[in-house]
Amino acid sequence: MDINKIIDRLGHIKEKKILVLGDYCLDKYVYSDPAEDDVSLETGVAAWQIYGKKMAAGAAGTITNNLRALGAEVICVGIVGDDGEGYDLLKCLKQIGADTRYIMVSGEITTATYLKNMRKQADGEYREDTRLDFRNRSITSEAMFEELGRNFEEAVKEADGIIVSDQFFERNSGVVGDILRAKINEFAKKYEKPFLVDSRAFAREYKGMYIKCNNYELMKYCGAKGDPECMEDVLAGGTEMKNEVEHSIFITCNKDGIKVFEDEISHVPTYPVTGEIDVTGAGDASNAGIVLSLALGLTPTEAAAVACCVSSITIQQLGTTGTATVEGVIERLYTIDEMMR
Repeated sequence: MDINKIIDRLGHIKEKKILVLGDYCLDKYVYSDPAEDDVSLETGVAAWQIYGKKMAAGAAGTITNNLRALGAEVICVGIVGDDGEGYDLLKCLKQIGADTRYIMVSGEITTATYLKNMRKQADGEYREDTRLDFRNRSITSEAMFEELGRNFEEAVKEADGIIVSDQFFERNSGVVGDILRAKINEFAKKYEKPFLVDSRAFAREYKGMYIKCNNYELMKYCGAKGDPECMEDVLAGGTEMKNEVEHSIFITCNKDGIKVFEDEISHVPTYPVTGEIDVTGAGDASNAGIVLSLALGLTPTEAAAVACCVSSITIQQLGTTGTATVEGVIERLYTIDEMMR
C-alpha cells in the first residue's frame, strides 16, 4: 500500500462533492439521573426527569457527518416527515454545511428517530438505557419515489461519488424502494462515477456498483450460507455475492477488518483500539471513508484502509455519533500499513 499516494489524495478532499442518498434519521440523546427520578401522580409509574438533550443526524446522516468532518462537500437526497423531528434533522444537516436542497418534506411519513436514553451511572458516566425507535411503517408512495428519482439524477450530475444508504428491512417502507432501486442501477451504468451501496436487506438487487455489508448481514439477509464468524464461510459468501452483483464488494467483519473482493480477495485489518468503545455508526463511518476514497481515485483496498481508520476513531467517542478528521486518519494509516506488510 502506497501511504504517500493515499496522503496526497486525501489532501484533495475539499475538491470533492459526495451525494448521500438514503434513510436520514435523527439520533436524539436525552440525559437523566436516577437520583432525580420522580413518580407520576396520575399513574404511579416512574417519571425520568430529562435535564439535557443532544441531537445529530443518523444513518445516512452519520455518513454525511463524517464526510463533512473530513472536509468533503455533501449533497443530501432523501425524505423527512413534516414533524418536529424532521425540522430538527434538517437543522442538524444544515448546521454542518450539508446541501439539503434535494431532501423532501412530507406529511405522509414519520421522521425516523432513535431516542437514546442516557442514564447517569454511579461513576458519573452516562450509559445508554432502553432506546425508543420512531419508524415509518407505511409504504412510501409511488409519487414520492418518482420525485426522489428526479432529485437523485439531478444530484448525481453534480457529484464526484455516490453513496446509497438503504437502511431498513421492510420493502418499500423507506427512501430506497423498488422503483428507486431500478433507477440507481440505471444511473450507475449511465454515469461513470463510483457508486457505493450499503443495503442491509437488498444488497443483491444492486448491479454493477460497489456493495458494502457486514458479515452478519451477508449471512442473514443477503442469501449467503454459513457462520458469519467463520472466515471461510464469509469468503465463500462474499465471492458468490461479488459474482452476482458483477462488481467489487466490501465485507466488514468488525474487529477482523474488511475483506475486499475484486479479482482477488484482500484483507485490510482494523486499527487496534483499547478501552471502552461504542460501535454505533461504525458502518456508516466506514461508508464515508470508502466512497470518499473511491472518488479521490484510490483503489478499493486503499479505500478500505481509510475506512478502517475512520471507523476506529469514531468508535472511541462514547455517547455520541462520532466523526474523524483527516489528520487522525493519516496518523492511523501508518499502523494499518505496517499490519498489512
